[in-house]
Amino acid sequence: MLVFLNDYASDMTRQLLYRSKETSLLDKVQLITSSFSGVEMLTSDNTAQVISVLGDLNVNRVLITDGAGVILYDSDADDASEDTALGQYALLRPVAEALDGNNVFYCRYASGLLMSYAAAPVYLYGSPNGCVYLSDLDYGLGAIIQGLEQNLARISWGLAAGMVIFSLVFAVITSGKMRRILTSMELVREGEYSHKIAMHGSDEYGRLAGEFNKLTDRLQASEQAQRQFVSDASHELKTPLASIKLLSDSILQNDMDAETMREFVADIGSEADRLTRMAQKLLTLTKAESVQDGEREVVDLSRIISQVFKMLIPLADQREIRLKCTMDKDCAVLTLEDDVYQIIFNLVENAIKYNHDGGQVHVRLLRRDEEVVVQVEDTGVGIPADALDHIFERFYRVDKARSRQAGGSGLGLSIVHDLVERNFGEIQVECPEEGGTRFTVTFPYFDMEVAE
Repeated sequence: MLVFLNDYASDMTRQLLYRSKETSLLDKVQLITSSFSGVEMLTSDNTAQVISVLGDLNVNRVLITDGAGVILYDSDADDASEDTALGQYALLRPVAEALDGNNVFYCRYASGLLMSYAAAPVYLYGSPNGCVYLSDLDYGLGAIIQGLEQNLARISWGLAAGMVIFSLVFAVITSGKMRRILTSMELVREGEYSHKIAMHGSDEYGRLAGEFNKLTDRLQASEQAQRQFVSDASHELKTPLASIKLLSDSILQNDMDAETMREFVADIGSEADRLTRMAQKLLTLTKAESVQDGEREVVDLSRIISQVFKMLIPLADQREIRLKCTMDKDCAVLTLEDDVYQIIFNLVENAIKYNHDGGQVHVRLLRRDEEVVVQVEDTGVGIPADALDHIFERFYRVDKARSRQAGGSGLGLSIVHDLVERNFGEIQVECPEEGGTRFTVTFPYFDMEVAE
């Protein structure tokens, strides 16, 4: 690119100088040819007289020929020590072209010297009767061109060197940034999720470093959540296992009657059931991570609520809790039937378990514009305000003693929350002033007529 610019600037300068030289030399040629106007025949004498009248033309050489190209005047003949071409044919291209009736100019530059040639015909009655040929060697303009080319070459080499230096500096800086990013990636790969890249700027590397830091933040949060989950799961599993161990040791170490042993074995069975339920819920949480859209189907929530009531009426009857339901028509959603069944089942079951004896559970199915709303409200003790932000966390329980007594593992509401989000819904919880708890689940309404 620099070579192209250098050549372009040099050519433009030469063209300007050439045009200036062309104008000057052709003007002199025209001056001489106009001096022969009206001359019937060009001879050595009259050509010499005209040139002597014109004086010094400030050119290197002057040739005047007749119509046949024979040289009648040669300025070199003024120097006796030089061999002249008087009387010889001018075997020069500009002369031949001028005798054909053309004004001719040639110019070339070589090694600091500008050489120019111009020729024009001398007319007699409209036909070429001879020609005037001038040549000039200009060292001054040649030096200007040479100096300009040298300066352009220096500038080009300077720019090239600057570009090389800039490229090297840029390469060093960018490679350093890339090495820092690669080193940070290796550290994160080894498990140092708290590592951050301290890189400023709005270029691609700065943006990459920012995205990398966001990724490590998420990895760190995910690792902390995983550790907390493993810790909570271990703690929750340890309790029933310890109970089973204690009960089994008691049976082995003590002589018991059949009735007492049967009670101990029943307790062991209850703890085993607890472990089974907890393992099942952990599997449910694991499976709630990804679902293909094609697996979803249109589900009428009124039918699902009826099925849940049918399953939980025996549990409610044990504590004399009244189940009440209010349902609007046309409440279809696009979801997984098993998911929505488990969501409603868990919410209604919790409303029964953590309710007062003789209380009430009211389930409402509402249609609001483009949404379907399921509300499960109970008359229980409610949830403390400071616990509302934590009830969807895994293994979180408001009253741990009461939760264990009711058979809870602290996973039910976490499962409900994940299933609701997986099916593009939202869940909210509130405690009305009159007491109890109200869970509100919202799903997008599926209009079957529009779908058809």
